[in-house]
Amino acid sequence: MKLYHALCNVGKFRTSFDFGGREVAHWFPGHMAKGLKQMRANLKSVDCIIEIHDARISFIVYCINVRIQQRKETLDVKPHMLILNKMDLADTSKEQIILKKLQRNGVKNVLFTDCLKQRDDNVKKLVPMVVDIIKSNPRFNRDENTNYCLMAIGVPNVGKSSLINSLRRTYLKKGRASRVGGEPGITKALLTRIQVCERPIIHLLDTPGVLPPKIESVETGMKLALCGTILDHLVGEEIIADYLLYSLNRLGEFSYVEKYNLQEPSDDIQYVLKRIAVKLGKTQRVKAITGVGNITITVPNCSAAAYDLIRAFRKGELGQVMLD
Repeated sequence: MKLYHALCNVGKFRTSFDFGGREVAHWFPGHMAKGLKQMRANLKSVDCIIEIHDARISFIVYCINVRIQQRKETLDVKPHMLILNKMDLADTSKEQIILKKLQRNGVKNVLFTDCLKQRDDNVKKLVPMVVDIIKSNPRFNRDENTNYCLMAIGVPNVGKSSLINSLRRTYLKKGRASRVGGEPGITKALLTRIQVCERPIIHLLDTPGVLPPKIESVETGMKLALCGTILDHLVGEEIIADYLLYSLNRLGEFSYVEKYNLQEPSDDIQYVLKRIAVKLGKTQRVKAITGVGNITITVPNCSAAAYDLIRAFRKGELGQVMLD
């Protein structure tokens, strides 16, 4: 009876998300603008562009990178390879659907990776694929150069630095060369040149994550924020948590119920956050006005609960999903 009641409630959940007239969060700091200029200036020394995307929002990020390229009239003049990273967090049953969707848009060279994994067999495929791509395209001024140079591009926090470190582990047996973090904007240095392979000699230009100055829709911005591509405080953690709850329910992914000891799936973010706060012991003391004066009461800390819910999603603890 409890299961039947829960399923009936799920049928009443939101079928669309009310953004409440919110505007798109814009984040285009100075290092992004400088990064775009530096990318364009260094194209002559590059043999292939490596685009790294978050597999959970692969098509959204692809469209964003296309707009960046069109805006700067640049990176599409070089051979491309697309890396869909963080595949350990994505719903792998949708892999073929993603490939077909990308192929319809002219994207053929695609590789799925999990670059935080100590040994990712797919990373071993990258160098042979890149070498084949380069050899099948004219190199012009670099035709006599036996070394290869790649440029890694992508929006913030999709794993560019993790890919570089994974390549170095795989081909050079060396430790990390790029700092890795769980928030956007870790890489600010402009076009750091890093060796990632010895045979053949391959260097990779690590670039800062770049977003277009204007994101097309609030929902696109929300998906980017949910995956950690936009700084949380620019959007608000409780609204991100609410969009996450809506998305999980829409996809039929109810792992949050067991993780936070809820009785059943819920579409009420305030109820969910209060239950999470109680479970985690996250409370805060606030002043309340009563008929006998001001008193201090202890209430659940919903902001801390939202933070925990978002982090659990980003670590894959709430199931593997595709947000596209």
